[in-house]
Amino acid sequence: MADLTRLTRLPEFIVDCINVGVMAVDRNMNVVLWNRFMEVHSGKSAEEIQGKNLFDCFPDLPRKWLERKIRSVFLLKNFAFTSWQQRPYLFRFSHHEPVTSGVDAMRQDCTFLPVKNEQGEVEYACLTIVDTTDTCIYQTRLHEALISVEKLSREDSLTGLLNRGSLESELASEIKRARRYGSPLSLILFDLDHFKRVNDKFGHQAGDAVLRHMARQTRRIMRDTDIIGRYGGEEFLVILPDGMDGAMGAAERLRLGIAGSAASHQNISIPVTVSAGISTLQAETRDHEQLIREVDLALYEAKRKGRNRVVRFIPDLLGAEDGGSHRDKSLI
Repeated sequence: MADLTRLTRLPEFIVDCINVGVMAVDRNMNVVLWNRFMEVHSGKSAEEIQGKNLFDCFPDLPRKWLERKIRSVFLLKNFAFTSWQQRPYLFRFSHHEPVTSGVDAMRQDCTFLPVKNEQGEVEYACLTIVDTTDTCIYQTRLHEALISVEKLSREDSLTGLLNRGSLESELASEIKRARRYGSPLSLILFDLDHFKRVNDKFGHQAGDAVLRHMARQTRRIMRDTDIIGRYGGEEFLVILPDGMDGAMGAAERLRLGIAGSAASHQNISIPVTVSAGISTLQAETRDHEQLIREVDLALYEAKRKGRNRVVRFIPDLLGAEDGGSHRDKSLI
């Protein structure tokens, strides 16, 4: 026959040895159980804390919230639970992870259990505290990695602006929104004049510095409501909620702002200018591809007329299009 004394002590042994915090309080919030996990992480022994009010021993606890949670266990005679995602921790315990983890204290899942007497009344509320710091760190890193991947899929790596695919997706959505609400929508397509000369004279790293300079200036000059991206090479596209007059004004500010601020690379000042084309959404515009083709034609016309200028699209420019290969490389 098994030793009854040892059997009755078995639950106490398990509670004390498991790597989970276990504590219990009575209706007056006095501590009646405090296991080894709680001793180690709090620095307070069971002898030191049992019989004393929980909140007197730990004044930093969220008293109003925790009292409400515990009293609901006595009142409803039911379980309750809170995760680290809802409340990072109940007790501010230190953790074993390095400082570089970004976690300031042990993350905890907490369960609240009713301990009933023979009459079915709740005599104590038992709390279990599980260390979920590792889970928190892994999930946080995964979340950050997913955000980083999404960002890389949307952004141009050199300038940090939206890339071509994202721009076209945004433009298609903005056209739908503009048509739904009857609001104006315009495009500005602009690129650097004689960019090839910059690369040939100063090198491709200087060319990259110029493109980054262009991106910074564009962000500075355009509004928060404007959508900006690098369309390809030295071409940049801006989607803005304006009609033709507003877009022309914005494009002129952009042209003058860039012309008035030289790029810099290895202490070399590199003056740059841009040419820009403007197109505006019309009732007859089929889709975003047509709008981009129109603004591209207007940009080419700005190049043809001498560069460092802004040209608006007019239907007559369609007659100058040569089977889609209208670009003269000498004008780039």
